[in-house]
Amino acid sequence: MTPDTSQAPSLDEAAINAFLGGRNGQPHDLLGQHLGPGGLTITAFRPFATRVSARLDPGDRVELQHVRDGIWSMTSPDFTRAHDYRLLVEYGDGVEHEQDDPYRFAPTLGEIDRHLINEGRHEQLWTVLGAHVRHYPGPLGEVWGVSFAVWAPRAKAVHVIGDFNDWDRRSHPMRALGESGIWELFLPGAREGMNYQFAVRGPDELVRLKTDPMARMTEVAPKQAAIVTETHYAWRDDDWMEHRRTSNVHQGPMSTYEVHLGSWRQELGYRGLAEHLVNYVRDLGFTHVEFLPVMEHPYVPSWGYHVTGYYAVSSRWGTPDDFRFLVDELHRAGIGVLLDWVPGHFATDEWALARFDGLPLYEHPDPRKGWHPEWGSNIFDYGRPEVRNFLVANAIYWLEEFHVDGLRVDGVASMLYLDYARNAGEWVPNKDGGRENLEAVELLKETNGTAYKRVGGIVTIAEESTTWPGVTKPTDQGGLGFGFKWNMGWMNDSLKYLGEEPIYRKHHHGKLTFSLVYAFDENFVLPISHDEVVHGKGSLLRKSRGPREEQVATLRAFLAYLWCHPGKQLLFMGCEFGQESEWSEGRSLDWWLLDQPLHYRVHNLVKDLNAIYRSHPALWELDADRAGFEWLEADDAAHNTFSWLRLGRGDRATDAPVVACVMNFSGQTQESYRIGLPRGGRWTVVLDTAGYHPDAPSSTGRVVEAREEAWHDQPYAVDVTVPRLSTVWLVPVDEPAARALAGTVVPEAGTGPDHAPALPGEPTDEQPDTVPPTSNGDPS
Repeated sequence: MTPDTSQAPSLDEAAINAFLGGRNGQPHDLLGQHLGPGGLTITAFRPFATRVSARLDPGDRVELQHVRDGIWSMTSPDFTRAHDYRLLVEYGDGVEHEQDDPYRFAPTLGEIDRHLINEGRHEQLWTVLGAHVRHYPGPLGEVWGVSFAVWAPRAKAVHVIGDFNDWDRRSHPMRALGESGIWELFLPGAREGMNYQFAVRGPDELVRLKTDPMARMTEVAPKQAAIVTETHYAWRDDDWMEHRRTSNVHQGPMSTYEVHLGSWRQELGYRGLAEHLVNYVRDLGFTHVEFLPVMEHPYVPSWGYHVTGYYAVSSRWGTPDDFRFLVDELHRAGIGVLLDWVPGHFATDEWALARFDGLPLYEHPDPRKGWHPEWGSNIFDYGRPEVRNFLVANAIYWLEEFHVDGLRVDGVASMLYLDYARNAGEWVPNKDGGRENLEAVELLKETNGTAYKRVGGIVTIAEESTTWPGVTKPTDQGGLGFGFKWNMGWMNDSLKYLGEEPIYRKHHHGKLTFSLVYAFDENFVLPISHDEVVHGKGSLLRKSRGPREEQVATLRAFLAYLWCHPGKQLLFMGCEFGQESEWSEGRSLDWWLLDQPLHYRVHNLVKDLNAIYRSHPALWELDADRAGFEWLEADDAAHNTFSWLRLGRGDRATDAPVVACVMNFSGQTQESYRIGLPRGGRWTVVLDTAGYHPDAPSSTGRVVEAREEAWHDQPYAVDVTVPRLSTVWLVPVDEPAARALAGTVVPEAGTGPDHAPALPGEPTDEQPDTVPPTSNGDPS
């Protein structure tokens, strides 16, 4: 076909004006190819071109004529079907540039996808919205590019801008897909690694540059662009995933180490942590790590709780595949991974989710429901189907795409109540006149139900501090459907008790007994988290009174109390070796403290606690069952002493796993302290926290004979010595776990480490001096 056979096109002037003014919501109606009565029309926007032609799939070439302001077009009656074509563009440089045309492609989202999104039911939302590398075959060859799709229902126009078009706000307007509110464009030639944003024209005619809400990678603030990314990671955790699918974490050991990735050791990214953190946690024997939010956030001191990129792993520490590698290495080491997830509020940065299409969209439009006065952030509009879909799919995204084993949901209490942190007149009652946020309740139920349905073996955990009933009950029984709930009441009472002088603790005895009144009402996690060691609260070590050595002794006794209390334990990083200073996200932990025997022994204690815990089912098998706990002495306030039994399945008189636990938080040693036991014979001391002082003797390994004497409503009794500020555990000698731990003996007085310990996670040829064997390599 020769150029002079094409005809001057007849184009819609209004569409041209709208396009040139950045207000055309249907650019494909103007640009691309169209069949009409006059034949085939091809129209393109090339504002700096001196000549534009098109090569069609039969090999024909047609010339486009310049209409005005960079719009080129042609109509030919000789072509009666649509063609694969390429634009041939000259810019006066003597070179003919072959380019593909974004406006010749059909939408990348189908009607079913759009329907599910608008209904709030697209469980894999990230596969259709956002940026995705795609390729299509054709007569003129395979085409590679990136599809972009974004939800902005009240926008007047949306343009995708980025490295692929020199950030030109006119070049690539997106099309609105019907009434769905979704804007879409496939851009040939765009590729992985390119930065992009959306230029969103709102109802007020202002154009705002926005980062993709579905971006899977972004620049680090103060930069704001999203980054096109695809995963190339090959997972190696098949054994872990199969074990997870067939396991029940509620009936297994769960000991969690909480980590802020940026300050564990500051110089490490995801790849470095995959060596050092993994080795360290494996050596300590924790079953899980829980990461403070890894989602992209602009303000480091927010610790990740003011999120701007819900689908983006923070680029501060590496790429999404680097994070996958970290999760994979933890799994291969037998360690589960939990993530903090923040659906209760989001950051106000104007380039992110806030007023995304020029009006409140992700946030509730009524500030009485859409503004969080305590945290200075926006609250999601939980009743809007697309917003609900955004959040539910986000939970599934982390569980499926990153093999994460569970989500700890932040700020659940703030979601459940409309009057949370509000005074009278500052909140709106629900439709029934109550204070419950019914829409948020439904979101939580749907998230939990969908997660447990889709992903086998995972767990969801609520940070919930009120008496809301049934947080961990299934949704079909009227509950919220969480697997666990943080026991905030236990945490507050326990830490207040620690803060009393030993001589006065007898007046506050109930603070350590009250938690056992309700310990089995929910499935609880006992959290000693980051929130308790910041903002003037001091470190866990410094929460007790007295000289430093007494503080360390109290810490050791408290850690053993935590490990034997019903519930799954969580400990924030640094507490495992007695960090003295308050935690700060701006610096690494005080690893130099491991050079001091007093702190090194706290580290060893935590190793031993985890080893005994994991190998002894009495400490975890019936955590949420009253049959797994029995008081021995709850009322010895005069001696600041508590004692109880932890029990596993079986006959308590013969073969049920059992641990007898005695805690002495007084300043006086209890000599010949009598406790009742469920059966006679030989019992061994498997833990004596006083023996972890470098210069103190230990009773660990000592065997005592239980005599037939009714005591504490038990048929047998034994006398034990419980040193001041210490916890002692005993188990029957004939139990398999006791035999496995028989070699666990704290070194004699004065035999602390004679070498500086390796940096955390670094391999060493020498074993620490108190490493009990673990009888079970089960990764749960």
